[in-house]
Amino acid sequence: MRISWLLPRAASLLALLLSLSFATSSSFAAENTTHEFVLPNGLKLIVREDHRAPIVVSQVWYRVGSSYESFGTTGLSHVLEHMMFKDTKRLETGEFSRIMASVGASENAFTTRDATGYFQVLAANRLPLSFELEAERMHNLVISEEEFKREVQVVMEERRQRVSDKPQGLTYERFQSTAHQASPYSNPVIGWQQDLESMTVEDLRHWYQKWYTPNNAIVVVVGDVNADEVLAQAKQYFGPLESRELPTVKPLIEINEPGERTISLALENAHLPSLFMGFNVPVIATSEIEWEPYALRMLSGVLDGGYSARIESELVRGQEIASSAGVGYSAFTRGDSLFIISGIPNTEKGHDIAELEAAIWQQIDTLKQTPPSVEELDLIKAQITSSLIYQKDSISSQAQQIGSLESIGLSWRLADLDLERLNAITPEQIQQVAKKYLTRERLTVATLTPKPADTQPES
Repeated sequence: MRISWLLPRAASLLALLLSLSFATSSSFAAENTTHEFVLPNGLKLIVREDHRAPIVVSQVWYRVGSSYESFGTTGLSHVLEHMMFKDTKRLETGEFSRIMASVGASENAFTTRDATGYFQVLAANRLPLSFELEAERMHNLVISEEEFKREVQVVMEERRQRVSDKPQGLTYERFQSTAHQASPYSNPVIGWQQDLESMTVEDLRHWYQKWYTPNNAIVVVVGDVNADEVLAQAKQYFGPLESRELPTVKPLIEINEPGERTISLALENAHLPSLFMGFNVPVIATSEIEWEPYALRMLSGVLDGGYSARIESELVRGQEIASSAGVGYSAFTRGDSLFIISGIPNTEKGHDIAELEAAIWQQIDTLKQTPPSVEELDLIKAQITSSLIYQKDSISSQAQQIGSLESIGLSWRLADLDLERLNAITPEQIQQVAKKYLTRERLTVATLTPKPADTQPES
């Protein structure tokens, strides 16, 4: 999150108080307009009524993504996502999208490490159509050899464009695979090239039968609907589908302190050097201490919470060691994750990767020695509060938040506690997690440097 202005402390506190007041009322409203049901076949339905416009977001989430894949089978979840727009017993390839377009709906799909999701935004009175078509491809997908071979080629081309031909993407992929030693978060969502090449149509059919079942699905509906009517529609279309026994899913706990790991890439098509530093950290689903992931999120804000945050103000604009830099941390995954600090050194000012890494460590050490000020924390809290509130203006964002939580085994109700838990974090707690987790024992470093093209000697 970035802003281009800095609030004085009084204005910051006022904004925070107003935001908290609004957030409290929003939380109350969400609790009273959100309804949760479980059909006899195990399908979970979550409906949030939002009557501001006559539209609805309908999402179907499956609890399966790249972290469910084993070595040699990576890419299955993503390829299956592509195949879900192909033939079913009642629909021809592309017909799902043509029908949705004919009623003015927008639709798409996504695959992550933890889930695969399909969604439509459409007129509220068209919701039964969404349910009918989603139930059809949940139960009756036809995976033909011909369409499978064609789509795997599409995915391999996608991989080439996004990863293989992109120095930053390739470095980040290798960085993730090095940082995750004990969990399949080391798998790229798109799959390893050799696994895509060896994938068979039977592999994909088995994956579909294994995971695409109503008792592994969450249907999220947000918009201008009545919860009881949506439940009746869900029973009509999804209710008849039979559930299947699911594999046992093990927790994803990383080997968090194996010692520092380093990987270096030198690529001819790289234009700028880059640095990735990742620290193995817990998330809400895995942390033994409830407040630590929230303190890590606040730590992220202190370092990279906008124009006035430490990395931007001191490394980019101040010392001009970095031309750009930032922090990434998500507390909402089903397994242990990474606290990532990345950047590009300011080569125009004569700085290199080693200087940038040293400057980042200086910022970390400063936080370990002295907690952030109350004023600094007030500003970060106000920014986070405002961001979370603005998310509620979008029915798509609301549905995404619900599905994201439920797909990793957390309750959608946790979102209503988010502001309260973030605002309870103290400067001392931020200092504690910096000391505990931002250590070399938990560190993986990846560097990318441009490699001069080979030149042929003149004949």
